[in-house]
Amino acid sequence: MQHSVLVALVLIIAAVVIAGCTQNQAPVATATPVPAGIPAAAATAVVPHPSFSLGDHYLQKSYSFQSESDHYTEQFHVDNSSWGIDFVVLPLNVDPQSCWFRMNVTNVDTGHTDTYGYDGNGNSYRNDTHQQYPMYTIGSYRIDMTGNLVKVDVTAAKRNP
Repeated sequence: MQHSVLVALVLIIAAVVIAGCTQNQAPVATATPVPAGIPAAAATAVVPHPSFSLGDHYLQKSYSFQSESDHYTEQFHVDNSSWGIDFVVLPLNVDPQSCWFRMNVTNVDTGHTDTYGYDGNGNSYRNDTHQQYPMYTIGSYRIDMTGNLVKVDVTAAKRNP
């Protein structure tokens, strides 16, 4: 019985990993339900965040957000279906509740928008100061950014093979 439960968990984890690699959304840490008789620590699976290197840049710029009213918009055209977004956040305040960053990435051709961000508390967005997101669609893009008490280095570029 324990062997079949273990096999089922492995299949669930594999399905989650495959589904996360084929969608154009931010990966999320995923906990697997704990079957009866298995310790919770042994049954929790975390989907790793993607990691890749970037090549030719579409955008590479630093932004400083001193208040919630600071807003930046950038536009560029992507000519390769294998590209990604990378950003590094430097909180400018010791209180994590006041430090946040949000990025809306809109494919202007289709109108589809994905939202990524940093939240010092990890409540609304991930609290990782370095984040990468693989992207898969060619087209014109607009990035709208807002934040508070953070400096952010943003790169949008082709992914290296």
